[in-house]
Amino acid sequence: MADIRIYAMTHKRFDESCLELYVPLFVGAYDKEDTYGYLRDDTGDNISDKNCYYSELTGMYWVYKNVKDVDIVGTCHYRRYLVNEQDALLSADEIRSMLRGADVITCKCLTLNYSYYYGFSKNHKPYYIDNTREVIADIYPDYLGDYDRLVNDKHTYFGNIMIMKKPLFDKYAKWLFDILFELEARIVIEEEDSYHRRIFGFISEFLWYLWVVHNNINAKELKVGIVGEKIEIKAVRARLRELFAKGDVEGAKAYFLEEKTKRPDMMMEASDITGELHICMEAITIASLELQEGLPDIISRLRDYDKIIAYCTSLNDMIISRGSINSMPDEYSYVAIEVARRMYN
Repeated sequence: MADIRIYAMTHKRFDESCLELYVPLFVGAYDKEDTYGYLRDDTGDNISDKNCYYSELTGMYWVYKNVKDVDIVGTCHYRRYLVNEQDALLSADEIRSMLRGADVITCKCLTLNYSYYYGFSKNHKPYYIDNTREVIADIYPDYLGDYDRLVNDKHTYFGNIMIMKKPLFDKYAKWLFDILFELEARIVIEEEDSYHRRIFGFISEFLWYLWVVHNNINAKELKVGIVGEKIEIKAVRARLRELFAKGDVEGAKAYFLEEKTKRPDMMMEASDITGELHICMEAITIASLELQEGLPDIISRLRDYDKIIAYCTSLNDMIISRGSINSMPDEYSYVAIEVARRMYN
């Protein structure tokens, strides 16, 4: 029997050569993708055909139902891994040591600026989280008090990233899928884009937090390291580079908004790991407002992606360090200074 095995959920090929303890598990989209010889979640007892709604959870279900030959099991994403204080991937010895003093290893608990319920409702229909409460009230009523308290609190886990002994993993998975399958039977998911369609994946992140808190699980919380960058994000940057070179402010604005609508997560830290998309958004905003004011805009003037990024980055650094907009260099218009001030001051 294997000692430790962590399954990295993926829907594309990635460099797994340096991941000693990690096994790629391909989830969903088999009719369109080459799965590169990876394990697949459409074998054995599986819910692979629900991937568009369950996201990485179809892989978690596969591990729950089909993996019997391991003592310690974990799940993560192909780009997100738990790391130690040196930002290195965990070794087998580190995992064993941590689990001698804790029940589970997971990501650091997020502290939100608002209640979980408010945040969920701003990004998704409250209908889903309201029905989750009703399911818990019906099939796991002993969790209801903690659910009501925590859903109105400001904390949650994210990403379904966890490592624990397999029997405990199975216990959690049974509870989780009992709730999600019952929820699925009660609701209708009508979402136009693939991001919002992954509703069970989003809800499960909070349910993991609920399960840990309710059961007094001793959790060792670690940072999540992000390895590599999404291909889609590279493609967005490449297209913006082309539009900037043409001085096409309106084209860049329209393209950026279209992509942000299709990929609501593209501005999140885990996607925009270089921070350049935030800078591009700032540059497009500045250029658009400069055109409205009859000023030469920075995109048409510079027409070079790297120079535009450097221009905005330098401006932002000055705004942050000075805390004032007085005595700024002449190369920055009052429009650019005001946009940066609103964003960073």
